[in-house]
Amino acid sequence: MILQWLLPQHLLSRLMHSIARCEWPWFSRRLITYAMRRHAIDLNQAVETDPTYYRSFNHLFTRALKPDARPLSNDPDELVSPADGMVSALGDIRDGELIQAKGMAYTLEELLGGNTALAEPFRDGRFVTIYLSPSDYHRVHMPCDGVLAEMIHVPGRLFSVNTVTTRLLPRLFARNERVVNLFRSDFGPMASILVGAIFVSSTDTVWAGTVTPRRLRNTHWRYRDTAPPSLQRGEEMGRFNMGSTVILLFPPDSVVWRDDLRPGDRVRVRETIGRRYSA
Repeated sequence: MILQWLLPQHLLSRLMHSIARCEWPWFSRRLITYAMRRHAIDLNQAVETDPTYYRSFNHLFTRALKPDARPLSNDPDELVSPADGMVSALGDIRDGELIQAKGMAYTLEELLGGNTALAEPFRDGRFVTIYLSPSDYHRVHMPCDGVLAEMIHVPGRLFSVNTVTTRLLPRLFARNERVVNLFRSDFGPMASILVGAIFVSSTDTVWAGTVTPRRLRNTHWRYRDTAPPSLQRGEEMGRFNMGSTVILLFPPDSVVWRDDLRPGDRVRVRETIGRRYSA
């Protein structure tokens, strides 16, 4: 943990950004072979199942799924997973705080870049946090239909977001660089927050392309024109390099999580994780 504080996180991540995109065949082939073995990457559900198809390490990690790989429920009241990964925490937002791990919490305002007005709709609402490991599919999808209202780049550190760091480092997700995406949806306001990590400082959205890396300053985009980006449930909305974390926020009395969903459970894109709240 001490080493993570001392490492030049952004410098190392920029270096990885270049290495991951290197397309020199003699280098990229070796890197891809190593990654396949090290992380036990399964390409059976990818559009391209042949590892030699991928031009670079990043090309492999941002691979597309076959269109029929993850069937989507026809019930519009069901909320679906935005990513392949492990549920690290879920539940109620109490007194403006989210649980990071047992005995540790952080505030909505911190997570949303210190903006109290943006945090207010989610106070006493619901949240879920999903960790993507390096072996997972790395595209992020919509949990419900939504129209983009705002996107905010919040600069920060790039600590690892693995299970060990999550349990030991207070306010981890409020410290790390992140891209906050705020949507209008049938469930009410919805936030999909893409949290960066060491070696994962490059985040894309389908409407803006690469949002990070960029200069470390707050950047706030508002989408108030006549045709803001509109995305359907299960549709791709962004992607990471390697692994990181997605946090979903919903307002009070909007959603309930699946009864059997617990921290430590694995979920997959388009799998039902909750449904619309009914009194």
